[in-house]
Amino acid sequence: MLRLFNTLTKTFDEVRPIEPGVVKMYTCGPTVYRDAHIGNLRSYFMADWIRRALLAQGLQVVHIKNITDVGHMRQEVLERGEDKVIAAALAEGKTAGEIAEFYTERFLSDESKVNILPAQEFPKATDHIEEMVEIVVELERKGLAYEVQGNVYFEVGSFPGYGKLSGNKAAAELLEAVRVEVDPLKRDARDFTLWKKAEPGRLLKWPSPWGDGFPGWHIECSAMSIKYLGRKFDIHTGGVDNIFPHHEGEIAQSEGFTGEPVVNIWTHGQHLLADGVKMSKSMGNSYILSDIESQGIEPLAFRYLCLTARYNTRLNFTFSSLKAAQRGLLRLRNMAWEWSMLPSQNGQNEADISEWHGRFMERVNDNLDLPGALALTWEMVRSELPPQAKLEAMKSFDDILGLDLNRGERAYQVPQEVKLKVSDRSDKRTRDDYQNADAIRNALSEEGYVVQDARGDTRVRPKTAWEKRQEAWHSFSSSVEVPSLIDEPDAAELTIGMVACNYLSDVQRCLDSALNWVGDRNVEVVVVDNGSADGTDRWLEEKAAVEPRLRIIHTDHVLGEGAVKSILLKQARGKTVVMLDTSVEVSGDIFGPIEDALGDSTIGVTGPFGLRTNDLHHFHDGEGESGFMDAMQAYCFAFRRARLKDVGLPRETFRFYRNLDLDYSFQFKDKGYKIVADTSLPVQLHEHRVWSALAEGERDELSKKNYRRFLDKWGDRTDLLVDSHHSN
Repeated sequence: MLRLFNTLTKTFDEVRPIEPGVVKMYTCGPTVYRDAHIGNLRSYFMADWIRRALLAQGLQVVHIKNITDVGHMRQEVLERGEDKVIAAALAEGKTAGEIAEFYTERFLSDESKVNILPAQEFPKATDHIEEMVEIVVELERKGLAYEVQGNVYFEVGSFPGYGKLSGNKAAAELLEAVRVEVDPLKRDARDFTLWKKAEPGRLLKWPSPWGDGFPGWHIECSAMSIKYLGRKFDIHTGGVDNIFPHHEGEIAQSEGFTGEPVVNIWTHGQHLLADGVKMSKSMGNSYILSDIESQGIEPLAFRYLCLTARYNTRLNFTFSSLKAAQRGLLRLRNMAWEWSMLPSQNGQNEADISEWHGRFMERVNDNLDLPGALALTWEMVRSELPPQAKLEAMKSFDDILGLDLNRGERAYQVPQEVKLKVSDRSDKRTRDDYQNADAIRNALSEEGYVVQDARGDTRVRPKTAWEKRQEAWHSFSSSVEVPSLIDEPDAAELTIGMVACNYLSDVQRCLDSALNWVGDRNVEVVVVDNGSADGTDRWLEEKAAVEPRLRIIHTDHVLGEGAVKSILLKQARGKTVVMLDTSVEVSGDIFGPIEDALGDSTIGVTGPFGLRTNDLHHFHDGEGESGFMDAMQAYCFAFRRARLKDVGLPRETFRFYRNLDLDYSFQFKDKGYKIVADTSLPVQLHEHRVWSALAEGERDELSKKNYRRFLDKWGDRTDLLVDSHHSN
């Protein structure tokens, strides 16, 4: 039987159903104010694999997954009386109910795409306010909660078991974990909100014995789990970020209400990292399923990737690893497709299949050792087992893996005219007419079909979107994959470098205007297409086909600004490098004056948009003046390529573009180079669409984080600032 690591007991506990033959499981579901990111989906995979493992062993599973449509994502948000559903609704001009319904449907669609079995119930928080109030009333009656001015708080000090799940028992630890300003209405800073009084004008509020208000974050799961699964059930799942304070609070509420333990096994999935760091919106790496689909990679490739690490260990998501998962998934599917075309063996090799299945279940039952189970699947595939038996074993494995491996003809329907061409090709091969047979195969490939010869038969299937994309052009998943040409000799007088990320008209304007003014110089234009999804990538390829000076480097997703600038600079081969932002339009010869300025070996960077500062904490533009500056804005940032050998590349910790130019300017200054502005350079600035597309709060958050990175490194380097004798 399945054993799972129990976060509560810190032991590996066997699932022993309270009700014989029936396992009751509750999963903390999504807060529906935006799309669930792939880190959320990894947590839901864990619950799905638990459920599939139990079903495979003859158990019935009652699975409940709540929908938080009130919007209390974090306790500190609740303490401030904020609601993310409401905030999102206001931002999009919709009601809270409309936006919650929209993202609920998106979530259910995403779960379907990755083969997560739908829960029996998806109860919504707003439909269960009455049950929440009932629990709060009982907790207050028992002396475990108290009311102050319409707010009701759980009194942590009255519940001795608080902290047993997370291990946060000391008051200091709990205070540190909460990380919010203490509510003066609380008796103890550790106490948490069960019911919050509605502030004037609040949209979502309900009547209660304490006046109009809204429920706390933790209380909804207590109410819905108990309503649908009873006062005692088997498994509760969630992500590790739910352990404290959410699940800790839920245990206190539920056990305070019932008077006894409610959940037997608490199981938590670990974080999904992205490029080695925690996923977050502020880091720009909070990927959603459509980001994967936009690369032509199928959602189930992400499920395959998550099979390669245990649910309770961290997994580092990269697009390189996702591509490898897609290749592995296609290989398994193609083998199953091949085996499905062979005649069945009518019960032969059943003992061997049973042995493989037993070994597979041993891995699964060992705390969901799915990496071991996947490795065993490949071992079985490469074994001496007959192909038909392999197919049967794979089908039983896939009941748990959930990769839809046995698609067969369902996935590979082809038109009759294609089948006739394949038949014609087979006839030609039979007559040793390989030249014409190969011509048919090549023609079918151009039409988007894969033709495979195996075991005396020929199969044909449509190419996947990912295969078509891979054929169109190569794309990189990180700056590490891109070779550096910095040590290579100059191959041109000038490199015009650009980063394109959607906004095709801006890319066209910038590129065409720059080429219009380069004259007869020996120039190369290097454009890094940073995961564009609006057709910019295709336009650039078409442009490069007729413009020999243009070279395109594609990334398969949007990389951070530091990483993509590093790619650009590693690939530049011009003696002088001029980096242009796509919001810039060149309206005259900027290149001659730039080359003249950089003829002075003491000058590191030049451009038209200089910045000055007195204390490193407040930068301002050069007030229309030319001369020595403290930094150069990235709209037009020019330097000698040879400087890269001692200055180095931009720091890749800057995922957002804002303030990266300050940081990179100081890398030049640190090596003794000066920065000079020439405001006469003929350039025109247009709307910076990456900036204008962000909400004001996002701009502030991303900019401040990058500014802190800058100050952490350069905050005490006032020696690098422009001295008075440098001014003109």
